[in-house]
Amino acid sequence: MHPVLSPAVLARLRKPRPYPAVSIVLPTHRREPDNAQDPIRLRNLLAEAKERLAADPAVTRERRTDVIGQLDGALKEIDLAHAEDGLVIFAAPGEHEVWSLGRTVPARVVLSDTFLTRNLVAAHAAEPSFWALVISADRISLWSGGAEHVTEHRTGDFPLTRDLEAPDSERKEQIGDLPSTFRDEQTRQFLRTADTAVEHLLASAPRPLYVLGEAAALSLLDEVGTVARHATAHIPHGGLSRASAEAVRAAVLPAVAAQARQEVDAVLADLTDAQGRQKFAAGIDEVWQCVSEGRVRILAVEEHYRETVRATGDHLVPAEPGDPDSRDDMVDEIVEQALETDARVTFVPDDTLAGMGRIACVLRY
Repeated sequence: MHPVLSPAVLARLRKPRPYPAVSIVLPTHRREPDNAQDPIRLRNLLAEAKERLAADPAVTRERRTDVIGQLDGALKEIDLAHAEDGLVIFAAPGEHEVWSLGRTVPARVVLSDTFLTRNLVAAHAAEPSFWALVISADRISLWSGGAEHVTEHRTGDFPLTRDLEAPDSERKEQIGDLPSTFRDEQTRQFLRTADTAVEHLLASAPRPLYVLGEAAALSLLDEVGTVARHATAHIPHGGLSRASAEAVRAAVLPAVAAQARQEVDAVLADLTDAQGRQKFAAGIDEVWQCVSEGRVRILAVEEHYRETVRATGDHLVPAEPGDPDSRDDMVDEIVEQALETDARVTFVPDDTLAGMGRIACVLRY
């Protein structure tokens, strides 16, 4: 499975594919007894996809065989023992991908010339992703983090390492003397290299950056480069240069949580201000109309808000149980459309927008 979503990955997945591009979306469960039915539901959706491929006259025999083989290959990669809240399978001629999401999704099978990405888009927008840079005199590591886990980023320049041993006895005596270590020119250059690498990374994959290390290391990085000065937070915490993912996560999460609270306060202030300036909409029907017109500048959505609706003309109304025209992923559609029109999307804790219909926005005009 692919653990990290990024804007570049989402853009790649949205590109047209040779027909048929198959998308299978399945709600999954983390714990017993709810997860007992997940394997059965998965097999049923895979069988449905194969039946639709076989019945579609637009699918050639060669492509049907190819895509069915891709679906079988995807199945081998799925580990439901470590399921989250949703599973998405993509299969097209010559390719397949499997994504596990920390956000619930509706069960669907779609055959088209593009993959169904709205659930991934919503999950990416909801996931509070960040970079954590752990610095020391001899090893600098970069971690990709989210609400549930952090993973060491081992591509490109990271991790950066160097040997602190020196040929002269005077330098050897300084090993372990942290202030002295962070005064030598070799260490300064080491941190400059890391600063440049992070700057390039943030240009292509912008996220909040948290910098962790001994106070002397944080001070020197701030002195020799530019990235640390613009970091979301500096966290004076030593001993993490070769630490486990869980140790890094535990060290950075309090700062991440504090930043999240600040962001929620900021978006609530924006919504209040927009109400006073009559540039405000709330409730799924009003927000859907505004986002369809490209008028939304900031969209706020409660984390677990979902609603099954049906479209009647220019409005959305609650759907009756069993309604064949119901749309149970409308919130995710709104999120995807908002991002497509360059709106800023913020997910907030449940009940934060209780007086605003669980979803609200600041309008451009």
